[in-house]
Order: sequence, then C-alpha cells, then structure tokens
Amino acid sequence: MMQRLVDDDGSIGARGVAAAARGEGGAIGDRVAAAARTRFTVGQMRIVAIVAGGAVGALARGGLAEAVPHREGTWPWATFAVNLAGAFVLGWLLTRLAERTAPSRYWRPLLGTGFCGALTTFSTFQVETFELARDGHAALAVVYSLVSIAAGMALAVAGVMAARWGRHW
Repeated sequence: MMQRLVDDDGSIGARGVAAAARGEGGAIGDRVAAAARTRFTVGQMRIVAIVAGGAVGALARGGLAEAVPHREGTWPWATFAVNLAGAFVLGWLLTRLAERTAPSRYWRPLLGTGFCGALTTFSTFQVETFELARDGHAALAVVYSLVSIAAGMALAVAGVMAARWGRHW
C-alpha cells in the first residue's frame, strides 16, 4: 500500500491523496487524509484575504505606474492618484463596514489591509519627494507633500461622508 501513496520521486502525490481518501495507506494515508480534512483557522483565512487583496492592489498600482510614468522634475501623478484613491476607498470602506454592513471577519483584511495597503504607497511618495528636492525642485517637493497630505485627508473624510450618505433612508 505504501507504493500507492508515494509517487516515483518519493513525494505524496495525487495518487496518495486519493488512496488516503479511500482509507488506504496506513500512517502516511492517515496524515494525508487528516490534512485534507483540516480547515483553515480564522487567522489563516485573514492572511489569505490580506494576500489576495494585496495582490489586486499591487497590480492596480503597478498598472497605473506603467501607464503614467514619472519623469524627473515633474509631478508624480501615478503615486498621487493611487494615494488619493486609497484614502477615499479606506475612508468609505471602514465607515461602511463599521456602520452599515453586517460584521464579517474578512472584508476589512481583504480590502482595507490588503487592497488599500498595497494600492497606496507611502514609501514611493517619500522617495519621490526626496528625489524632487535633491534634483533641485524643492518647491515642487514641498507643494507635492502638502497637497498630497491635504487632499488625502479631504478624500478620506469624503469617503466617510459618502458611506454615511443616505443611511437613514
């Protein structure tokens, strides 16, 4: 029975899992069957939600960065846009989840931590600001920083207001 569970390379493969599901294979079969029946914990599912949301957010940010490349000495539009979009979405999302949606374990990690965390980028914002200043565009660096922070706060508040709009209807 052991040979039915172990593939030619010595790993437990599809044949082994199938044999274990049929109850064959002794100790290895029991371990494979137990692993197949084991459910993910809540913590593991939260990690999966964060990774899935992060993958989508990172792809969105990367796609926009490719579509709108940043040239030296110019306003970093791609970073500016994703950070503002993330501020609005996060304001709307957290308010919506807290005040209007039935509780769920996974929406906040999926969209808040994962998607918005990967979509927005403080590190790129910081690097681009320092590069602007280093390359002799200090005024643009200061304006970019101030506008990004002010607009981000305003859009986060707008997201909260949008989530609350019409809640008493």
